[in-house]
Amino acid sequence: MSHTYAALDEWIDAHFDSQITFLKALVAVPTDTPPGNNTPHALRTAALLADMGLQARQYEVPEAEVRAAGLESITNLIVREAFSDGGPTIALNAHGDVVPPGEGWTHDPYGGEIEDGKMFGRATAVSKCDFTTFTFALRALQATAKAQRLALKGAVELHFTYDEEFGGELGPGYLLREKLTKPDLMIAAGFSYQVVTAHNGCLQMEVTVHGNMAHAAIPESGIDAMQGAVHLLNALYATNDVNRTVTSQVEGINHPYLNIGTIQGGTNTNVVPGKVSFKLDRRMIPEEDPTQVEAHLRQVMADAVASFNQGRSDAGISIEIKRILLCRAMQPLPGNQPLVRALQTHGEAVFGEPIPALGTPLYTDVRLYVEHGIPGVIYGAGPRTVLESHAKRADERIDLEDLRRATKVVARTLHDLLSQ
Repeated sequence: MSHTYAALDEWIDAHFDSQITFLKALVAVPTDTPPGNNTPHALRTAALLADMGLQARQYEVPEAEVRAAGLESITNLIVREAFSDGGPTIALNAHGDVVPPGEGWTHDPYGGEIEDGKMFGRATAVSKCDFTTFTFALRALQATAKAQRLALKGAVELHFTYDEEFGGELGPGYLLREKLTKPDLMIAAGFSYQVVTAHNGCLQMEVTVHGNMAHAAIPESGIDAMQGAVHLLNALYATNDVNRTVTSQVEGINHPYLNIGTIQGGTNTNVVPGKVSFKLDRRMIPEEDPTQVEAHLRQVMADAVASFNQGRSDAGISIEIKRILLCRAMQPLPGNQPLVRALQTHGEAVFGEPIPALGTPLYTDVRLYVEHGIPGVIYGAGPRTVLESHAKRADERIDLEDLRRATKVVARTLHDLLSQ
């Protein structure tokens, strides 16, 4: 099969300039989430795919569901390329939604500027790059299969979705829930130097602390929600002392952790705050039970409220707790071994070094495929670590040679899985 691998590689090399142009066009259309107005990007992507001879079916998520999730618009795409009957359907999923650029950029976050062999821009590394990795791997396979008259069996689907940042329920979750797809195996956007087979879960909650607003000159006439919030935050942060002692058995994942991401409240500097709200993020290792984790945090907060109110003249704070996200950990399914073997074999051949299979402390929407019984792994174009990619930070970038080589690895892997 070495001549087929060589043909795939040669096709990708010959069309790599077009792949870079495709990525630059994808980066140019903002998909900042929030606000989450992502349909324009999906329509642009579908048009670019059509220019390459790939027809993308468009699945617009009902507006009511999108608005309820705090977003503005979502249209997910599926491209299906069927070969002969009798083989597996392999889905390749990447998400187009991204966090806003933020400050500190030295390059245009939507410019796709290239410097020293790297393209800069929001989503160049996570994960509009893998829109192109997966598209050009499929195109290379199509062209090589035709030229060499390969007897491939099965199908490849490109799933380009737009709800990873908010949990994926309206991205892959919507496609699977509505039975718009039913793949046998799947690969999701990732980085080039590892095959990820497991990841953390994530629980996010919004907590509102209620007190009683008052003039700062007569604070005893009010109930200070800010002081109550501080007491609550200290109790929550204290749980990390225990979290750090809990070790996951999954290589690449260390321990659970709780983070407070945002806090807001009060009306003016001369007013005792009557309301304060904050949002917490609790990362769960694969060994943890999400139900128990949530119950424990709710008890920690209930105990903190009780201890704050006890014996105080300004007692009376209360809290509301709203779960805003629950993403279960990704657990490896036994059927993922063909994916792992092929990606490791070709990754080592193309990159010239062993490609380990391990876990990641991130959470992704790959878990939704796994929860539907579809074996999946995470692999795509990117550096060794998230830190190197600057994902979710200023000057996010992708090394274009990683993009080229990852495309070859995926194309070869698709060939192997459809040739069995």
